[in-house]
Amino acid sequence: MGFAGDHFSKQASDYSLYRPLYPQSLFAYLATLTPHHDRAWDCATGNGQAAIALASFYNSVEATDASEKQIKQTSPHEKIHYLVCEASNTPFTENHFDLITVAQALHWFDLDSFYKEVKRVSKPGGIFSAWCYGLFNIDAGIDECIHYFYSETVGPFWPEERRYIHDGYTTLTFPFERIQPPQFAMSVRWDLRQVIGYLGTWSAVQYYRERHGQDPVVQIASELESMWGDSQEKRTINWPIYLHVGKIK
Repeated sequence: MGFAGDHFSKQASDYSLYRPLYPQSLFAYLATLTPHHDRAWDCATGNGQAAIALASFYNSVEATDASEKQIKQTSPHEKIHYLVCEASNTPFTENHFDLITVAQALHWFDLDSFYKEVKRVSKPGGIFSAWCYGLFNIDAGIDECIHYFYSETVGPFWPEERRYIHDGYTTLTFPFERIQPPQFAMSVRWDLRQVIGYLGTWSAVQYYRERHGQDPVVQIASELESMWGDSQEKRTINWPIYLHVGKIK
């Protein structure tokens, strides 16, 4: 299995509405690392945002996900072929890809079998990159409220694999020749409605709703409203990105 479980199908449609976009500069950087730009594979593509960004730099992109519901939320693109399949069991030929990426999903994989597949389908000297992001930052007061909601209110409902994100993927095996990347972050200007919508996409929130029959976001929405002020005011929100890059041998 490529995924330890499917934690995202139920909120697949909201993912496309309330997920921040990765900076284009991240993909431009990755493109500088591959001498050729024929083919890229975005594994666990979700709603396809990373695949679409890669299409600006590569002639063709294979975008795969184990969730059919996620693939149905993607946007058609002339350079992208979307496919439902497991991360460790793909139909791709050997020595096929210049670049392989995994955005916010590596912690779900059976890494031994996935890395074996990566080495099989990568061109010699190809590049593998995986990244994740955790909690966002707005200001001290709001951050404290969000952190409590994350760790205490819905904390027991996070899958065990979430701990790897806390560690910025530093505790995951990475059997490639490491390349030290620059730092990247996601940044958006959101109003309160968008922040609350984003919180609703968290898998832990989904499990809390199923277990308790009520929505924990309602409570924190009231708290945030008192702290936010004008709910239509847009604030700057930042997510640090923990990026890992390596050359495949």
